[in-house]
Amino acid sequence: MTLPHDQQLCQRRQELLDRIGEWCDQYGRARDCVRLLAVSKHFPAGDIQTLAGCGQLAFGESYLKEAVDKLDALAGLHLEWHFIGPMQSNKTRRVAERFAWVQSLDRLKIAQRLAEQRPADLPPLNICLQVNISGETSKSGVEPAAAAELAAAVSELPRLRLRGLMAIPAPTIQFGEQRRGFARLRELFEDLTAAGHALDTLSMGMSNDLEAAIAEGSTLVRVGTALFGQRPPPDGVPP
Repeated sequence: MTLPHDQQLCQRRQELLDRIGEWCDQYGRARDCVRLLAVSKHFPAGDIQTLAGCGQLAFGESYLKEAVDKLDALAGLHLEWHFIGPMQSNKTRRVAERFAWVQSLDRLKIAQRLAEQRPADLPPLNICLQVNISGETSKSGVEPAAAAELAAAVSELPRLRLRGLMAIPAPTIQFGEQRRGFARLRELFEDLTAAGHALDTLSMGMSNDLEAAIAEGSTLVRVGTALFGQRPPPDGVPP
């Protein structure tokens, strides 16, 4: 018998949390050291409300107009919103005003605008630097060799709090290759921590490579398909 959609969402979340916990056990990590970010882009506000009702409070969005509509619709739920998509200069004000986290920062100019536009009555905006760990020209992200300079500059800006690193390595189904990509980000994270940055967030791992990410030290996994199901077409949603 097929469960109603709302029950399926909550069941998938629990199954996902159970798998994450099992992998933490397998790789000698505490079960509570990996957070789940539900990537809700292109999914309706009703699905987010359902997941919030079964305990999921952190959600990631990539498209600003779509995201703001959901933030407005769900304002009474006090959710934790992460912006995880590429960002142009003309989008920074609304991101600074509405989100708790930005995980896709890769340019100092954008960081400066976010710092200037973050309202003084809100807590500092949590920042992860997006690193182009695989060197793909089609992907956003600061080059690994330039990450330390950007981290130092962002750390000096007011109204921002540098929390860690994020990456989307080149896709592969080979577990060893997945681990090697994530290991490069972890090593960079360790280098920045050794240099004095108080980092606590290593955002890596999505639906198809969660185990490898957890094995290499991820503290936050970004999951859409394995949680919500097959993503619907974007239907012309602007970036």
